[in-house]
Amino acid sequence: MTIIDKKLRMTKQRKAMLEEIKKSKAHPTADNIYDLVKKKIPGISLGTVYRNLEILSGEGLVRKLELAHTQRRYDGNIKNHYHVLCTECGRVDDLITMGDDNIEELLGVRSYYQITGHRLKFFGLCPDCKKK
Repeated sequence: MTIIDKKLRMTKQRKAMLEEIKKSKAHPTADNIYDLVKKKIPGISLGTVYRNLEILSGEGLVRKLELAHTQRRYDGNIKNHYHVLCTECGRVDDLITMGDDNIEELLGVRSYYQITGHRLKFFGLCPDCKKK
């Protein structure tokens, strides 16, 4: 889905934020995004970042991640996929699944529900924390 499909005005702030979120694999917080975008647009405010994150996530251009007891994070990969949260340091990574991409369809058939979405979170120790 492109910004043209959404008919959303692409301001320089939104464009810079979207670029930073899409190139990050770290699932940045609003504060992280603010720090990154401020390098390109020094006059941007944290409030502008928060408002535009709501717009971008509301339009489906980024995914808002609300993981247990951590700051809200943002993901540029809007395709369905799973995340794992390190319970020690808070790091968030994407999980590679093994062919479960149609889990909603499979469970819909088995349950007779029309499945419209799901959220599944995994928790554990990241490789760095596991070494400690």
